[in-house]
Amino acid sequence: MLGPELRLGEVSAGRGARGLAGAMKEAVMPVPRAVEGYVPFRGYRTWYQVVGDLGAAGPVVPLLVAHGGPGFPHDYLGDLAQLGEAGRPVVFYDQLGCGKSDHPGDPGLWVMETFVEEMAAIRAALGLDRVHLLGHSWGGWLALEYALRKPAGLASLVLASTCASLPAFGAQTRRLKESLPGEIQEVLDRHEAAGTTGDPEYLEAALAYHRQWVCRLDPYPAHVLHSFLNFSDDVYQVMQGPEWNVTGNLKDWDVTARLGEIGLPVLVTSGGYDEMTPALVEPLVAGISGAEHAVFRDSAHLAMAEEPDRYRQVLGSFLDRAEAGNQA
Repeated sequence: MLGPELRLGEVSAGRGARGLAGAMKEAVMPVPRAVEGYVPFRGYRTWYQVVGDLGAAGPVVPLLVAHGGPGFPHDYLGDLAQLGEAGRPVVFYDQLGCGKSDHPGDPGLWVMETFVEEMAAIRAALGLDRVHLLGHSWGGWLALEYALRKPAGLASLVLASTCASLPAFGAQTRRLKESLPGEIQEVLDRHEAAGTTGDPEYLEAALAYHRQWVCRLDPYPAHVLHSFLNFSDDVYQVMQGPEWNVTGNLKDWDVTARLGEIGLPVLVTSGGYDEMTPALVEPLVAGISGAEHAVFRDSAHLAMAEEPDRYRQVLGSFLDRAEAGNQA
């Protein structure tokens, strides 16, 4: 999800370099009552932010948010922070290797197990004994992997614009890419073969894909831009690779056959123009007993930023109902 082919640079959503620099100054959304810090992990530091008061939440269960990528920092998910203002604490964090967390130079760290252990470390350090877990895109793959290990205290699972199979994901994104005009495909293929995916011509061509199936807002909100401009390409390349040419160590990851093991309240969300197509999302919903599915028809892959008010309403309603059911 959200790879280096969109390192927006000088071709972002109609903005020049100066426009992007200006956007960067306002990129961090104002978040009241937020506490930031670091959790030690494997000799490094993982940055976190808590919106709301964990100590004063009472019976309200916090929401832990796992961002996409791999290597795409949390900022684009900032519209979810308003849940914290309304009384439900929201915990964001930047996974190791991206954003405000440490950036080790060891590619051996960039495997699924690292990030499953990191999620457990965040929960332990912040005392998240009972928690809702939302994973977006790659964060959804991580959330599925984590939930399938049956950790104690998970109140519910929100799987946002994600799927259960990387081989299936690669097939669908290739299909989407092949629907682009032939001249755009030629540019993408030529630069990928040459290893020149940082070339401005490639970036411009890749925007045609992203404008349709990743984010349809124009211009991109500043907090979304912030994530794109601070993307960690090294982590992404080791674990995934280009959207339509999955070559990283996740390329064979597939938990479709294990979805029936999930015994939690589950909400699946997706966009009407999402690169996570119905062919990817429907097996996910069907495989989890009782899973709910909300489609944000005016959105692509970033529904929480493209339709933030409705997204928060749907999410908040689900979390309330999940808690009520668990307490019954």
